[in-house]
Amino acid sequence: MDPTASIELARGDGPLRLEVVGSWSLDAVQTLDARLDALSGSLQGPLECDWSRAREVDLGAAWVLIEGLQARGATQIKHLGHPPELLGLLESLQAQRKDEPLPLTDETPALHRPVISIGRWSVLQIEKTREAVEFFGRVFAVLGSTFRRPRAWRVGSIARFVYETGITAIPIVALIAFLISVIVAYLGAQQLTKFGADIFVVDLVTVAVLRELGVLLTAIIVAGRSGSAFAAEIGVMQINEETDALRAMGMNPVELLTVPRILGLMIALPLLTVIADAMGLAGGGLLSLLQLNIPWPQFVNRMREAIAPTTFWVGIIKAPVFAFLIAIVGTYRGMQVRDSARELGRLTTVAVVQSIFLVILADALFAILFVKLDI
Repeated sequence: MDPTASIELARGDGPLRLEVVGSWSLDAVQTLDARLDALSGSLQGPLECDWSRAREVDLGAAWVLIEGLQARGATQIKHLGHPPELLGLLESLQAQRKDEPLPLTDETPALHRPVISIGRWSVLQIEKTREAVEFFGRVFAVLGSTFRRPRAWRVGSIARFVYETGITAIPIVALIAFLISVIVAYLGAQQLTKFGADIFVVDLVTVAVLRELGVLLTAIIVAGRSGSAFAAEIGVMQINEETDALRAMGMNPVELLTVPRILGLMIALPLLTVIADAMGLAGGGLLSLLQLNIPWPQFVNRMREAIAPTTFWVGIIKAPVFAFLIAIVGTYRGMQVRDSARELGRLTTVAVVQSIFLVILADALFAILFVKLDI
C-alpha cells in the first residue's frame, strides 16, 4: 500500500468513524485487504467515512475501499469531510447492480424457472412501455409548443421530408397501386362473369381502392421505405453521438429530428394516397376495357353510382393517422440505437415491422368505427 495512504479507525459515542488519510491512487489498494482484515472485527454496523484528510482519490481505489468495507459488515456508510465527487458515481453504479436480476443457475429449482422468466419478461415489457409513453409524451409536448409558436416550425426541414417521403415515392406508389387494382379487377371479373355481373367489377375496384387499398398499400410502402430511413438516419446519429452533441448545445433532439419528420410525412402521405387512388382506378378501368369490353365513359358513370359522398374521404382521413404512426415508430426506434451497427440493423427492422403492424391494426379499428357510424 502507498505509504502516504492509510485508514484509521476512530471510536466515539456515535457510529464508528473511519478516517481516510493521504494520497489514494491505484497503488493504495495493494495491501488494502490486509489492513481492512485487521479492522474487520470492528466494522460491523453503521459507519462514517471521513475524507477530509484524503487527497488525489482515484476511482478504482475508492471503489475497492467501499466494496471492502461493505464486504466486512459495514452498513449505511455515510461520507463526511468533503468526499470526492466520484463517490456519487460509485453509489449509482452500486444501486444499478442491486437492481439487476439474479442469474438463473443449475441450482435454481425447475418449477421456479418459468415463473422467473415470465416475471422478467413482464418487467421488461413494462419498462419498454414506460419508455415509449415517455417518448410519445415528449413528442406531443414539442408539437404543442410548436403550434403555439409558429416561428419554431422548421419549414425547410419539413419541406425536405415532404420531398424525400412523398415526391420521390410517387413512381413506386403509382406502379404498385396500378398493378394491385389490375389484379383485383381481373380476379373479380373471373368470378362475376359466371353470374353475368360484369358491371359490378367497377363497384368492386372503386370501393376497394378508395376505401382500403389505396391508403393501405401506400402506407405499407412508405413504412418500408421511409420508416426504415428514419430509424437508420437517427440511429447513425446516435452511434456518432450527434444527438448528445445537440443536447450539449442546448437543443432538443425531438424538436430537431422527430417533429419535422412527423409533420413532413403527415403532409406527404395523404397526397400519395390521392395519387394511388387515381392510379388504382386507372388500372381497374384499363382491365375493364380490355377484359370486359366496358368503355371508359361507362366505367366512369358506374363508378359515380357506386361510391357514396364519403367513400373518398374515408381513405384520406386514415392517411395522416398512418403517417403519424409510421414516423413516430421510426424515430423512436432510431433514438433507441446504441453502440453498434448490429443494433442499428435490428432496430431498423423492428421499426418497419411495428409500423406495418400498427398501420394494419389502425385500419381494422377504422373499419369497425366506420361500420358503427354507418359510413
